[in-house]
Amino acid sequence: MLPPVRQSTMRILASTAILVASFLCSTCAFGQSAPSSPNHPWHAPTAEQKLEVDAKGVPHPELRLDSTKTYSLSELVDLAESHNPQTRLAWERARAQAAALGIARSELYPTLVAIALSQTVRQEILFGNQFYRQVVQDFGVVVELNYTVFDFGARRGRIDAAKAETLAANLAFNDAHRSVIHQVQRSYYQLLNASGQEGAARANLANAQAVQQAAEDRLENGLATLPDVLEARSATAQAEYELQAVLGAEEIARGDLATSLGTSPTTTIHVQALNDLTIPDVIGDQVDAAIDRALAQRPDLLQQVAQIRSANARIKEAHAAYYPSLQVTAAPTGQALFGLQKPSPWAYTGDLAGGIEINLNWTIFDGGARRNNLARAKADEHAAEARANETRDQIANEVWAAYSNLNTAFRQHQSAQALLEASSKSYEAALESYNYGLRNFLDVTAAQRTLAQARSTDVLARTQVLTALVELAFRTGDSVQAKPTVP
Repeated sequence: MLPPVRQSTMRILASTAILVASFLCSTCAFGQSAPSSPNHPWHAPTAEQKLEVDAKGVPHPELRLDSTKTYSLSELVDLAESHNPQTRLAWERARAQAAALGIARSELYPTLVAIALSQTVRQEILFGNQFYRQVVQDFGVVVELNYTVFDFGARRGRIDAAKAETLAANLAFNDAHRSVIHQVQRSYYQLLNASGQEGAARANLANAQAVQQAAEDRLENGLATLPDVLEARSATAQAEYELQAVLGAEEIARGDLATSLGTSPTTTIHVQALNDLTIPDVIGDQVDAAIDRALAQRPDLLQQVAQIRSANARIKEAHAAYYPSLQVTAAPTGQALFGLQKPSPWAYTGDLAGGIEINLNWTIFDGGARRNNLARAKADEHAAEARANETRDQIANEVWAAYSNLNTAFRQHQSAQALLEASSKSYEAALESYNYGLRNFLDVTAAQRTLAQARSTDVLARTQVLTALVELAFRTGDSVQAKPTVP
């Protein structure tokens, strides 16, 4: 029979074991695991709710726009560069790489470490045929200085690689701006196109209603047939349908522009009308000059050139591994000792100790690690050169295509203007002749459809010129220069 105290202790231990087992079972039951089957989505309500709360807590810079102001393209570009998450992401990466360069440079300097130590040792010392209790209290302060005297360029190679990678990160930041500017410009002109298409669709609806009214008036006077009126009503309904489709496209274009600025797609943004913009008809640049300019200033190409520099520095670092490195370590130590050995009184001593150590490290054999590391560094350099050459060819082709598209847009714009002018006169003449009974209804509806298509084509042709201009600026890299040649 166990005593009462022992029984109580056993009960406490048993209860504790049960609680621990229950906790482990609950952890296994509610822990994250793979879905039991691929047939249905996997949900963890508690974890998902916590993630939803965390998602709401992620800081998001607020962009306030004046709902009564009409924004120009340059103003919207400035807002996007400040608030679009792409530029902030690239900026933070550039800052992180700059810090990495600082870490690499720190290897050129010695490291100084201070350590404070305290220790108490109590033990029995055998002296003769008796044990004597001894207590020793040790206090010490150690200052250790480590410095690499030379390493045949290993540190310099790492620093040069970090410099090149920092430059590449900065160029990636510039390229993020180029991408954001291009995104805003395309969204802006897509919205102008949608707004212009809305105006054209409303004009087409008004023309269809005018034709319908003319047909119904002639039917009342016995000069038209019911099929003519039904055809006119069908044309009016078709024009109304096309107007609603254009309005939907305009809403999407407004959301795209707001998103490119880094704000909610529900934000109201007022922009200039297409008719308020001057549409150029020529470009004062030659394609060869545009290609040369792109190869000289495109951030993505310059970024790859910086990667070549980094790969070359890594080769120097790999070469340095074949040679020795010399390190010096100095560790002065201040020490204070207190001791007690019964029956003697306390004793004390203090002193300055330490030493200097010189290490010469030279790897004689490593199973081919240095050779393979050097071979990998050279292969990385050749791969970086190949990527840069590929990018050069791609950039030249992109500029050529953008230049050709711009010239095509110029010609299409001229043709669209001529088409709109001719179709407008044709519609007016057909409607007037129909009212006098000189043309049939089919001639009027055909002229109306041609005019509607001409209006839409004219709006599209004008915005295509503007879009082609910004596309050329994007491909040449002009959009991120100090004086961009963007209209």
